[in-house]
Amino acid sequence: MQREMPKSEDMFRFADHLGPEKTIHLYEPALGLKAILVVDNVAAGPAIGGTRIAPGISVEECFRLARAMTFKNAAAGLHHGGAKAMIAGDPAMPPEQKEEVIRAFAKAIADVTDFIAGPDMGTNEIAMAWIHDEIGRSVGLPREIGGIPLDEIGATGFGLSVAAEVAAPFCELSLEGAHIVVQGFGAVGKHAARFLTEKGAVLVGASDSRGAIADESGIEVAALAKIKDAGGHVSDYAFAKPINAEALVELPCDIWIPAARPDVITIDNVDRLDCKMMLQGANIPVTEEAEVKLAERGILSVPDFVANAGGVICAAVEYQGGTQSGALEIIAEKISFNTSHVLETSRDDRIHPRPAAVDLAEKRVRRAMSLRRWR
Repeated sequence: MQREMPKSEDMFRFADHLGPEKTIHLYEPALGLKAILVVDNVAAGPAIGGTRIAPGISVEECFRLARAMTFKNAAAGLHHGGAKAMIAGDPAMPPEQKEEVIRAFAKAIADVTDFIAGPDMGTNEIAMAWIHDEIGRSVGLPREIGGIPLDEIGATGFGLSVAAEVAAPFCELSLEGAHIVVQGFGAVGKHAARFLTEKGAVLVGASDSRGAIADESGIEVAALAKIKDAGGHVSDYAFAKPINAEALVELPCDIWIPAARPDVITIDNVDRLDCKMMLQGANIPVTEEAEVKLAERGILSVPDFVANAGGVICAAVEYQGGTQSGALEIIAEKISFNTSHVLETSRDDRIHPRPAAVDLAEKRVRRAMSLRRWR
């Protein structure tokens, strides 16, 4: 296994007063493993962060995701810092190959004891079980080995529904009858749709990596989820109109939920959005310039590390030996408080929601740092 520090220009390009603590490149050509691990800040405790598999990876994206986890964990008041790991590869690779790569990754990070791996795009509770088997340090585990399976219960999607309920009055919206669009109908998006439709919302558009569908009269969430769980795609749903994936951006709705890759909303397409609220289910799904434009257009944007913290909160509860019911209660409590606090601060101080959210999180990180002998 080759383990290298990045070139100095990469290492320090994104460094600031908060981190990163370490940036590591991992390479094992015989097993096809190429990965990046960024441990951003551990002042509050060992960092929890997702391990994702994606065709293209970069230090910049990994750092940005790690910083989002630092803010997410701090805003949620968790005894954990933030990190992110990215493995280069096809998320749909054969299971045998995925197991080999994940286990090789686990062995490579065995001595990075301030990083606790969690599931992310391309990984799930089974992958976390493989990591746990190798090094005994992961979260989001199967029930059979004491875990609270995040994807099964939809912890992140549940948290998004809580954030939406709190945020709705800030943009004069009722969830009853609200039209929602989910970009990325996967582990996060399908559960967000489920919980929101249980509150009376109507799913009118959805997409995945293979295409998109739309139906203003409503898409049956349970039926679409069944198709996805069986290995199908949203385009296999026969009762909605297939549309171009790019057209999903301009589909009229009340709540638009990006729940897939980073940077799906940019300055180039933000003006095409036709919604009242942006509920950020993915990590860093909106560029900084686009987020400013959302505010200028009067679209309420609930920042990612506030709205989508349900998964990591659940993971932290699991790590401490808590229960599923206890995790859901804590998710509701923390996300409700933080969403309200950020949006009230945004309104009262006449600033965008993201600066209000960053201020909340950064103050908590700085406080944690002040209580430690910082190395």
